[in-house]
Amino acid sequence: MLFQEWQEIFRLNFTGMWPLLARASRLREARCGQQISLCVIINAKSGHCPQDCAFCAQSRRSAAPIDKYPLLPREQMVAAAQAAAAQGAARFSIVTSGRGVMSRAEQETILATVAEIRRITPLRVCVSLGIVSPEFLAALAAAGVYRYHHNVETAASFFPEIATAHTYEERLATIRQAKAAGLAVCVGGIFGLGESVAQRYEMAQTLRDLEVDSIPLNFLQPIPGTPLAARQPLEPLEALQIILAFRLFFPDKRLIIAGGRAGALRSLAPLLFAAGADALMTGDYLTTRGQLPAQDLQMLQDLGLQAVQEEV
Repeated sequence: MLFQEWQEIFRLNFTGMWPLLARASRLREARCGQQISLCVIINAKSGHCPQDCAFCAQSRRSAAPIDKYPLLPREQMVAAAQAAAAQGAARFSIVTSGRGVMSRAEQETILATVAEIRRITPLRVCVSLGIVSPEFLAALAAAGVYRYHHNVETAASFFPEIATAHTYEERLATIRQAKAAGLAVCVGGIFGLGESVAQRYEMAQTLRDLEVDSIPLNFLQPIPGTPLAARQPLEPLEALQIILAFRLFFPDKRLIIAGGRAGALRSLAPLLFAAGADALMTGDYLTTRGQLPAQDLQMLQDLGLQAVQEEV
């Protein structure tokens, strides 16, 4: 997709979007028919993060009143995975705060947890553990991890406005190392941070160059106590345009609509599938509430779509 085409999407009014929505919907149907997959995450280690990401309630720059705790015990994470499977999820992701999981004890707990979840549930297990070593990435792959999640967050040109405790190149290096370890990679970002339309296109080009396997799209939900608390959320039409633009840019990738979707899309939420999305993160996010799985399953049923636990 040329930048001119990308720009045009963000100039369209709702009526003008219909032809492109029809095209995006056909792309989704060609990829997976009427099947939509759901993923659930667990905030397995919360708060006390030395990083300074401006949007995050867990970072050192945040004064948000959140729960803070060390890595959860294996039994608690496994129980959460079982609940996710019972609710129709296809994937379950273990997410930890901090620069990266470096403690050997924490690594061993995560590896044992992954193996147990794989043994007793049909779930694909994903992890989001920050910047870690190639050796640990290889161990995760051997334990049965399906995808390594590591968002680039935004474009390289805008990243210093959002985080300075680590570099953009460090994030890219971790993604490349995960791929080298044999892991699929789930890489996306968060929108509404103040980035331009051109910087969204720049980020899409980065994801294309990385050859990522799936792309989660998050929308800023301004959290009191964070540096971006006063930023106005995106309008629903612009959130829909972002989904549409990414589907047309990536016709063959899984497009997961994740954090902040309820607040960003509001009454336009069911149109995310017309815009080409083929997966949802359901349930709560890291420090904010999400849609209940039962609500998402009802939405899919109302639209004649089907939640599936097999990857397509």
